[in-house]
Amino acid sequence: MASVVGTFTVDPRSRAAKRRARGEGATGWAFVSPSVVIILGLSVVPVLWSLLLSFQVNDLVSPSEWVGLANYKALVKDPAFGSAVSHTLIYTALYVPLSVVAGLGIAIALDRKIALIGLYRTLVFVPFVVSAAAQGVLFSFVLDPEFGVANSLLHKLGLPAQGFFSDPGQALYLLVAISLWSGTGFCVIVYLAGLQGVSSDLVEAARIDGAGRWGVLRHVTLPALAPVTIFLLLFQTINALQVFDLVFVTTKGGPLGSTTVIVYFIWEKAFKTFTAGYSAAAAYTLAVALLVVGAALQIYRRRVAAR
Repeated sequence: MASVVGTFTVDPRSRAAKRRARGEGATGWAFVSPSVVIILGLSVVPVLWSLLLSFQVNDLVSPSEWVGLANYKALVKDPAFGSAVSHTLIYTALYVPLSVVAGLGIAIALDRKIALIGLYRTLVFVPFVVSAAAQGVLFSFVLDPEFGVANSLLHKLGLPAQGFFSDPGQALYLLVAISLWSGTGFCVIVYLAGLQGVSSDLVEAARIDGAGRWGVLRHVTLPALAPVTIFLLLFQTINALQVFDLVFVTTKGGPLGSTTVIVYFIWEKAFKTFTAGYSAAAAYTLAVALLVVGAALQIYRRRVAAR
């Protein structure tokens, strides 16, 4: 029987259903609360704490002192930070387009049915799953100026020995080459997946209209792969701007600071000179740059999709 309160009729079954729903909600939150606490403790809280730290002078030991925007103003005038930004931009400008273009070319070459095609695709992708630390150790041995395989081979060919990682003019470009060796495989796999979505009807129609291989690529394949390309540009740019572990293992920012990139600069200021506030300011400068790059590519992606 329904009970009447004033002019409203309340169904007991409805009240029971609401209590049951609240109980289920409380049970759900009880299960996910440990994960929520971990996420807040390991991500949100450190982000907020480092933001506050960027406005302070802090050596991780003594009491901090609030200095406002002084750390950010010092970054603008710091030639070491400017050099790190320059090295990072050079690395990014070389690595991103080369990895994407090479990935597209290799993916198109592997997008066919031939013997052992699965093996070829696997061999291309394997370097990507090798950690940057392992890559750094491997190439440090191969490119060692005195005992490395590379100089030994050059000697047998009658060519002069190279400094490699000990040469300021070569070290940064070698890091780009190593990154291409490992990072191109990811672009290949993503492009191969994207090529499966290219309409065979459009390709056939273009060929009937007289388009050659280049014409099909330019007018059918590339436009169909535009969303994939934008994703790869964003992904590779973020990875390039955040490069650290390969630098740390191989050159440690040297020689003569020629491979000091932004993230290595941040680490160095935080854990070698113990200027944590200054380091946090540099980290947030990088974060803003990443947000700008991500927003620009997302806007471009939406414009391409709207056409």
